Amino acid sequence: MTKIESSFSRRGPDIITEELVSVLLGGNAFDFAALFEIVLVKLRGCKSSRGGGEMLRLRAHEKLQWLVGEGMVHKTGKSYQANTLPLIAFNGRLKELRAKLAKL
Repeated sequence: MTKIESSFSRRGPDIITEELVSVLLGGNAFDFAALFEIVLVKLRGCKSSRGGGEMLRLRAHEKLQWLVGEGMVHKTGKSYQANTLPLIAFNGRLKELRAKLAKL
């Protein structure tokens, strides 16, 4: 049998990443616990908090570390702050992708 592989994904932007970006663009520096609480409240407000709280915490931490690794967020000690220009550009790309997927 032939194995079919595809790198095409129909998944849209991750809501956790979008919420992290929107909170960080607020201009404040956050420690992870405070940042996660704000994101969790927003996710519960739009009924997007699927899964347990601990799983959401792990996913949010993973996404935040990815943003740090990509240079969009600065980590100083235990606090995180937006690197404004790259994060604004990334946020624009997320919104464009969300709009394209909404048209489908």
